[in-house]
Amino acid sequence: MNERAHTCQDRAEETDMNRERELAQAFVDLADTYAPDFDPLHLFNRLVHACQQLLEVDAVAVMIADARGTLKTMAATDDEAAFIELMQMQTGRGPCMDCYRTGQARSIPDITTERDRLPTLMTAMSVAGYQSLHTVPVRLHERLLGAVTLLNARTGDLPDNDMPLAQALSDTAALSLMHWPTEPRSDDITTRVQSAIAAKATLEIAKGMIAAHGDGSVGQAGRLLADYANRHRVSLAETALALVKRTMEPTHILDATAAT
Repeated sequence: MNERAHTCQDRAEETDMNRERELAQAFVDLADTYAPDFDPLHLFNRLVHACQQLLEVDAVAVMIADARGTLKTMAATDDEAAFIELMQMQTGRGPCMDCYRTGQARSIPDITTERDRLPTLMTAMSVAGYQSLHTVPVRLHERLLGAVTLLNARTGDLPDNDMPLAQALSDTAALSLMHWPTEPRSDDITTRVQSAIAAKATLEIAKGMIAAHGDGSVGQAGRLLADYANRHRVSLAETALALVKRTMEPTHILDATAAT
């Protein structure tokens, strides 16, 4: 084997090793329920970013159903992905809704083929710059909790291993949710899901408070909150709750960010 072939083989082996490390770290992060900052907000954020990093996709969002079966967006890698989820929730139609109802993965390799069946979704995706959509259920054993949506700016199916990997990551996140120490403590998945959804609602209020106080956007406020929680190794859900209860002022987040 010549030197060039050796170099190519070495690079391929290094790529495979890096991939294995990234996969292992992603599952460790999702399963690490003993971290001091563990809460469902971090959990779902880790899920969508792990999917974006490990799969051949451009954006990811995850929705979880409340006690009434209404899906709520828990995390998204960008605002456009969150908007695509919102369109499906508002119309009650789309592959994400179908995935949650049936527990089966769904794929639309080219959204333009759904022009007649899903015109609102097709328009929203086209405006956002996405051409294909794939989704897998979030489930705890046989219990359906929601769905993860994978978006691409190009048409076509995902590589063969990507959908099973997305499912494995989603299943791991669902299992980890059962280890979140809710108050009151409960082993009931419905209670834990409701607590997670309530934490997300509190986060949205806190983001609005920071945005209004700092004269910035809600998106910027969300990043400030996440950065603060990560930097101080504290729970994002508890930080948001402290802001809403006024035991912490928005200036605390803004001043802490300005000082870094």
